[in-house]
Amino acid sequence: MKKVIFFSHNRHKINEISKLFKGSNINVLSLKNFSNIKKPEENGSSFKENSKIKSRYGFKLLKLPCFADDSGICISALKNFPGIKSKRYLIESGGCDKAFTTIINKTKKFSDSRAYFQTSISLTIDHDKTFFFNGVIKGNISSKPKGGGGFHYDPIFIPKGYNKTFAEMSTEEKNKISHRAIAAKKLKKYLLHLFN
Repeated sequence: MKKVIFFSHNRHKINEISKLFKGSNINVLSLKNFSNIKKPEENGSSFKENSKIKSRYGFKLLKLPCFADDSGICISALKNFPGIKSKRYLIESGGCDKAFTTIINKTKKFSDSRAYFQTSISLTIDHDKTFFFNGVIKGNISSKPKGGGGFHYDPIFIPKGYNKTFAEMSTEEKNKISHRAIAAKKLKKYLLHLFN
């Protein structure tokens, strides 16, 4: 079985990725399998750059093929903010509830609830070999937070063609359509081809 590192401590992301690779000949390890690994500073100006910083750092440190993702939500009424600052925005707002209230009020003020989630996965398999897999899902900001599943912005995001938020979906349901799933499926296809 081939080993690949998913450079993440985020248990929600690890859970989503693990389920996707279940039953394959690829053993996905995460930073939970290693102790005292510090993360590099994510100072890129795009999802792609930030994911690359992490995957290259992980490869250099652990000497195994390593992939990392950088994801975020881009909200039309906020001029596609918070984007790459999605996680930071939740912290700086004082938590999810306060951030959600601000976002929902802005979408109502501008009568524009459009939003999309984006993921960029970077896979580093050698010092000078890094590949990218992207995923985007469009949707709308809900009128109020709904559902107890998922994480971060999931309770306020309704994917296009659905009438419930990511947080109201099961992991399996979300994994069929999410931005991360779209990018991760491309990654899985590439890895299966690479290791065959």
